[in-house]
Amino acid sequence: MPEFLQAVLVVLIIVIVIFAFLGFKIVRHSETMVVERLGRYDRTLTSGINIIWPIVDRPRMVHWRYTDAGPDGRPVHVTRTTSRVDLRETVYDFPRQGVITRDNVAILINALVYFQINDAMKAVYEIANLPDAIEKLTQTTLRNIIGEMDLDDCLVSRDNINKKLGVILDEATHKWGVKVNRVELQDITPPADVQHAMEKQMRAERERRAQILTAEGSKGAAILESEGIREAQIQKAEGEKQANILRAEGEAQAIERLASAQSAALERVGAALRGTTDPATFLIAMKYVETLKEISSGGPQSKLVYLPYEATGVLGALGGIRELFQHSPSDTVAARPPMPPVRTTPPAMPPDAGRA
Repeated sequence: MPEFLQAVLVVLIIVIVIFAFLGFKIVRHSETMVVERLGRYDRTLTSGINIIWPIVDRPRMVHWRYTDAGPDGRPVHVTRTTSRVDLRETVYDFPRQGVITRDNVAILINALVYFQINDAMKAVYEIANLPDAIEKLTQTTLRNIIGEMDLDDCLVSRDNINKKLGVILDEATHKWGVKVNRVELQDITPPADVQHAMEKQMRAERERRAQILTAEGSKGAAILESEGIREAQIQKAEGEKQANILRAEGEAQAIERLASAQSAALERVGAALRGTTDPATFLIAMKYVETLKEISSGGPQSKLVYLPYEATGVLGALGGIRELFQHSPSDTVAARPPMPPVRTTPPAMPPDAGRA
């Protein structure tokens, strides 16, 4: 074989090997490739080994966004051109952007968007730069939503903002073959002066709540204390009532027993004095002596002298003897009045008789 033919055969073999190498496309799982034949969409390759015609069939290049670590360790977003379309759920962390609320407060918001490509052909042909389009759409939609809300609503209504933003992005990106699964607001940063005012407001609110709690505690303590005092007074009154009842019952029993004892004593005295003296007169005389003994014990400082009614006759006799010595016998006889009749029974003694 001539050397020329050998060289042509070697070149042909090399070309076939190169064409075969270029014609074999290995697509990994959860990835795909959009193939164009002579500049027109032909098919979408699936995962595994695929064969295309070199030069005639070419993969369509797309823009894709990646996150790499920068020199200082911070994440850096890089957009690259690749022929493979990732079908997995992807998260885009957009840089902070300034938005203005309805009450004219400028805040910084950082959003996260979770999306997934369902149709690779639409993601390639319906939009020129899918990551950039999603970022710009998210920023403009977020400005519109925040512009309709006050600052306080923005801070406390993140879930509502996420839901509204997710619905709007999903409807807008549906024709791009993209499904927006979730949208999250990573942080909301108001201006420094607004943050300082919010801290003062929060501190004042907490102080107000503390004062309210203290007042409620004092009120509850006073109510409990008054209820305790009332219960104590009720219990004390109940105790005094029961004590008075028991005391009255005791006194009644004592009186009853005393009366029974006196009745028995009267019966015994009557039996002992039967036929000689009335038992009632005897008991009255005994009570009279006891009473006279009690009223005459007034103490050493007492200036009152109590004498029994029978002692008045003795004092009268002493007074008559003194008059006999002071007057003559004739005067005494002439001046002496007639003697009163002698009473056989003493007159009734008044309550204060015998008091000097």
